[in-house]
Amino acid sequence: MPLEKILIDASDGASDYGNKFGEPLIQGFTRNFGSRLPNGERREWLKPIMFSGAIGQIDHAHISKGDPEVGMLVVKIGGPAYRIGMGGGAASSMVSGQNDAELDFNAVQRGDAEMAQKLYRVIRACAEIGEKNPIISIHDQGAGGNCNVVKEIIYPKGAEIDIRSIVVGDHTLSVLEIWGAEYQEQDALLVKPESRNLLQSLCERERVSMAVLGEIDGSGKIVLIDGAAVEHAKLSGLPPPLPVVDLELEKVLGDMPQKTFEFKRVSRSGEPLDIAPEVTLMDVLKRVLKLPSVCSKRFLTTKVDRCVTGLVAQQQTVGPLQLPLADVAVIAQTYTDLTGGACAIGEQPIKGLLNPEAMARLAVGEALTNLVWAKVTSLADVKASGNWMYAAKIDGEGADMYDAAVAMADCMIQLGIAIDGGKDSLSMAAQCDGELVKAPGNLVISAYVTCPDITLTVTPDVKLGKDGVLLHVDLAKGKRRLGCSALAQAFDQIGNDCPDIEDVPYLKKVFEVVQELLSERLISAGHDISDGGLIVTILEMAFAGNCGVNLNIESKDNDLLQTLFAEELGLVIEVHLDDLDLVKQKLNAAGVSADVIGQVTAAPEIELLVDGEVRLKERTSDLRDLWEETSFQLEELQRLKSCVKLEKEGLKSRTSPLWHLSFTPKFTDKKLLSASSKPKVAIIREEGSNSDREMSAAFHAAGFEPWDITMSDLLNQKADLMEFRGIAFVGGFSYADVLDSAKGWAASIRFNQPLIQQFQEFYNRPDTFSLGVCNGCQLMALLGWVPGPDIGGSLGAGGDMSQPRFTHNESGRFECRFISVAIGDSPSIMFKGMEGSTLGIWSAHGEGRAFFPDENVLSDVVKYNLAPLRYCDDANNVTEVYPFNPNGSPLGIAALCSPNGRHLALMPHPERSFMMWQYPWYPKEWQVEKSGPSPWLRMFQNAREWCS
Repeated sequence: MPLEKILIDASDGASDYGNKFGEPLIQGFTRNFGSRLPNGERREWLKPIMFSGAIGQIDHAHISKGDPEVGMLVVKIGGPAYRIGMGGGAASSMVSGQNDAELDFNAVQRGDAEMAQKLYRVIRACAEIGEKNPIISIHDQGAGGNCNVVKEIIYPKGAEIDIRSIVVGDHTLSVLEIWGAEYQEQDALLVKPESRNLLQSLCERERVSMAVLGEIDGSGKIVLIDGAAVEHAKLSGLPPPLPVVDLELEKVLGDMPQKTFEFKRVSRSGEPLDIAPEVTLMDVLKRVLKLPSVCSKRFLTTKVDRCVTGLVAQQQTVGPLQLPLADVAVIAQTYTDLTGGACAIGEQPIKGLLNPEAMARLAVGEALTNLVWAKVTSLADVKASGNWMYAAKIDGEGADMYDAAVAMADCMIQLGIAIDGGKDSLSMAAQCDGELVKAPGNLVISAYVTCPDITLTVTPDVKLGKDGVLLHVDLAKGKRRLGCSALAQAFDQIGNDCPDIEDVPYLKKVFEVVQELLSERLISAGHDISDGGLIVTILEMAFAGNCGVNLNIESKDNDLLQTLFAEELGLVIEVHLDDLDLVKQKLNAAGVSADVIGQVTAAPEIELLVDGEVRLKERTSDLRDLWEETSFQLEELQRLKSCVKLEKEGLKSRTSPLWHLSFTPKFTDKKLLSASSKPKVAIIREEGSNSDREMSAAFHAAGFEPWDITMSDLLNQKADLMEFRGIAFVGGFSYADVLDSAKGWAASIRFNQPLIQQFQEFYNRPDTFSLGVCNGCQLMALLGWVPGPDIGGSLGAGGDMSQPRFTHNESGRFECRFISVAIGDSPSIMFKGMEGSTLGIWSAHGEGRAFFPDENVLSDVVKYNLAPLRYCDDANNVTEVYPFNPNGSPLGIAALCSPNGRHLALMPHPERSFMMWQYPWYPKEWQVEKSGPSPWLRMFQNAREWCS
C-alpha cells in the first residue's frame, strides 16, 4: 500500500480530507434526590451521566449500500472476538428485576477505544480512495453480535459462513459464543474479490485484523458451518457434520408480522407546590444553584478532550474563565473554510412525571433554543435523533411513551423538522428490596444541522459591559408554571402544573428571527431558559462574562417564585445599547415580542428588582461559588483535593487573562502555498495517536507538504526519513499509554537498531527540524531529543536517565483546558519573533508534568533558555499554581528545545489553535478576525521560513 500523501486544497478542503466527524459533545444530565409520586410510586431521579452525541459528514456516493452479488466476499474487520455481551439482547427483552441476574451480568460489554480508532482509520481510508473504495456494503456489529450483523449484510442473496474464520482473542470460546457475543469494534463488509488485497493492505497498515468469512452464493440462506469440525470429520473419514445454522433469510428478515402491544393508561395528578412563605429568595437560590441539573458541569468538561481534531469551533466552555455553559456544539467542516455543522440537545425527563406530551414538546423546544445560537442554513434543514428511555413494559409507561411520541411528531411537523434516527432503552426499571424502582420516562432530542459560517456562533457570556442590554423573549406568553421545575425538585416536590409549548408556530418565528439577528451580528450573547428558570439563565450569563447585571423584571400577575424559577421556554439576549431599537424593530416585524429586563454592568454585582422592589443584591462571585459548589464536591472524588481547593479558591478572584501579542498574526504568503515544490514534513503517528490530521493542516497552512507516516511504514521500510526536512510526532495515547506516556512508542524505536539509527541520522542532519506535541513531546523526551545530548549526556538505544521526561499531572487526572502561556527568549527556530507574547492555547494531557532526574539538567535548561514556553496566570506571571499550570511542571515549563533550536517539544497543542475560530475566547483588544489565523500559525510559518 503506498503511503498516504495528505493534501488540503484551500478551495475545497472537504473533497481532499474526506469524512470529518466531530468529537463528542459532552453534556451532563443530572437529577438528584428520590421522591414518591402522590400515588405512592417510587421514582429515582437520573444519576449524573454523560450524554455523547456527534455529527459528521458523508459523501453523497456513500449514502446507499451496494446490493450483494454472487461471488462477493463477506469480510469482518476490527478487534478479536471475546466472551462479551452474551446476555445483552436476552436481558433487555425482559422487565428488569424479573430476569436471571446472570443475564444482566453477561450483558456487560467493554470498549476498546484504540481498536475502534484503528478500525475507523481503515474505513476512512477506504472512503477517501474514491472510486476505488473496496467497500460495497458495511454494517457495524452491535446487538446480537455476528448472528445479527452477518445475516443482515448478506440479505437477501445468502452465503455460507465459516464460524472458525472469525479472529478470536479467547480460544476457549464456543461456537455459540463466537456467533452471539456482542463484542464491539468490528464491522462486517461486502467486498469484491479483486479488492481483497487492497483492503488487506489497509488493515495491515493500521494493524487491524481482517477475516474472510465466506462469499455470497445466491442461496437465499444463512448457512453457518464449523470449519474445524468439518476438517476433523474429513481427516477422520467421518461424514461431514450438519451446519450449525441453516435458515431461509426471508423467514427471519423478510416481511414479519407486526406485533401488537396493549398498554394500560395510568392517570397521574400532582399536588400544588407547598413552600413556606418565610423562605427567602436567597434560601431558594442556595438550593437551586447546587442541584446537579443546574450547577456547573466543570466536573465533566475538564476531564474530556474538547479540542481533538482541531475542527471544534464551539465546545462546552465559554467566556474569559471558560465556564461550562455553551448551548450548542459547532464543528468545522474543514480547516480551510468556514462551513460546518451544529449539534444541540434537549431533554426534560422530570416534566414527564406530570405530562409526557409536554415533556416531549419541551425536549424539542429545548433542543432548538440551544441550537438557535449557531447560524444554520435553515430551520427546515434541522434533523434530529430521538433517544427514548422508558420502563415501557410496565403499566402506564408504554402508554406515556406512545403519547409522548405522538406529541413529538405533531410538534416537529409544525416546525418543519424531522427525526431521522434514534435509539431506545425500554427497560428503565429495576427491583430493589422488593420494590419496583423506575427512572423517569425520558426523550433526548439531539438536533443537528449544517452551518454556513461557524464564526456567527453566539455564546452565553455577556460581553458588552455597560453597553449591554438584556432582552427576554418569552415563548410561553406570560404563563409561569412551576411543576417539575428545579425549584420543586429542590424542595423534594413535583407540583401539579407543568410547563408546555402551546404555540409551536411562535417557536418557529422566534428561531427564524434570532437567526436573522445572528446574520447581521446584532446579538453579542444569548442563552436559553431551561433548568432553574429565568433567574438562573441570567446569573449564568453573568458568571460566564465575569461581570454584573442590574435587573428590573415585571411579574405580570405572577408571584416571585413563578416569575424567576418557572421553566417555560424562552431566550435571554444581550444586544448593544446602540442596536436596541433596531433589534426591537426586527423582532416586532417578525411578530415576536421581547422585554428589556436589565443592563450589564462592569461592577461584579447582581442587583434584582421585581416590580420595582429590590429582591436581591449579591456579589457575582458569591453566587457563582454556590453554582460551582456541587461540581467541586464531585471533583474532590476524582482529583487531588489540594488541586481542587486551589481552583475553587482561585476562582473567587479570577479576572480576564491579560494576554499580549508582540506581533500581528498573518496568513501565509500565497506564493508559498502555491509553490510547486514544498518542504516535506513527516506527520508520524503510532497506535493510539489522534492528532495527525490537525498537525497536517497546520503545516499545510504554513506552506509545507505533509505526509501521513505510520510507525508500520517505517518498520516495514515503506518510508525513509531521509526524504523529509521535518518530523512531527503527534499527540494522543500511543498504546493507550499503559506503560506510562509514550514508553511503548519509544520502545518501538529504541529497540529496533535500524530504526533508531535512522532517527538519529535525521536528528543529526543540520537541515532538519522536529516538533513533538503532547504524546509526541513525551516521546522526544524519552528519545533524548530535548534538551538533547549536549545537555546532560549522550543518546543511545538504552536512553539517558538524566534526560527529563513527563510524568502524571499533579492533579492525578487527565486535564483539558484552554490555558495561558508566555513565550520567552530561546534558540528555538519555531518561536522566532514570538518572544514576549502571552496568549491562550489548548492543552489536553494526563502526563504533562516535566520531571528532571538531574538538577544540573534543569539548571542548564534555565541557563541556556531551553524552556521557551511557560504556563502563566491571568496577570501573565509564570506560575506553578493549579489550574493555570495544569500539570505542576516546575518553573511553569510547558516546552523544551535543543540548544541549536531545531528540535522542539511542547505539551500544549498549537496545531489545534492555529485559527482564531478554534479559540474559545480572546480579548476584544486583539482586534483580530475570528475567521483569520491565530498567533500559533506563526510557529509553523517560522519553520517554513527556516527551511527556505
